[in-house]
Amino acid sequence: MIGLLVTGHANFGSGLTSSLNLIAGEQQQYQYVDFLPTYSMDDLARELTRAMDALQDCEGILVFSDLPGGTPFKTAVEVGFPRGNVRVIAGTNLPMVVEIAMSRKFINDLETLAQTALETGKESIVPYEFKKVEQQESEDGI
Repeated sequence: MIGLLVTGHANFGSGLTSSLNLIAGEQQQYQYVDFLPTYSMDDLARELTRAMDALQDCEGILVFSDLPGGTPFKTAVEVGFPRGNVRVIAGTNLPMVVEIAMSRKFINDLETLAQTALETGKESIVPYEFKKVEQQESEDGI
């Protein structure tokens, strides 16, 4: 199974994890790392290393981060790249994490799972289209 790791600023990781668990149930081979205001970059690197180590028996690790180019993203790349089986995605939203948490049960290829995450993330960003509905009078007078 592909391991999942969610990281981001403040409580991004724990917040998404809480929502994911409510929707899809408790996850296996799953870790999150929050980048708390009290953390240094070294603290974040240590926590990401610990989380990736906990997923080392997985067939690969897919890391979801919040902002492209942000500290959690860059640090996840720095920690994950030397391992060779880690993909890091930025711009994470809840629909993509839910989709991947369920899809990884039958998708064992890291690249395919990462591509699925990107597609799901883009497709889940939609505007609400307000359409005015004209009220019709009933023939019964009600």
